[in-house]
Amino acid sequence: MNVLAEWTALACEELGIDPARVDRDALLDLTKEVAHGVTRPAAPLTAYLLGLAEGSGTASPDAIERLTRLAQNWERPTGE
Repeated sequence: MNVLAEWTALACEELGIDPARVDRDALLDLTKEVAHGVTRPAAPLTAYLLGLAEGSGTASPDAIERLTRLAQNWERPTGE
């Protein structure tokens, strides 16, 4: 088992989350798109916001895909 898989399993156990509900690769792809397309600090914030939405039951089934598209289409304000 690699470190990331082991960490995911242990974190899920600690938080009482069924690891089968975690699409680790999709989440990592999302945070990569946000870090590179928006700004690096937005990546963990986006993952946290997605987690809040999931936990409250307000995340759509395609939330990761929608957020990924949002990051891919992000245009920085001209002032940056």
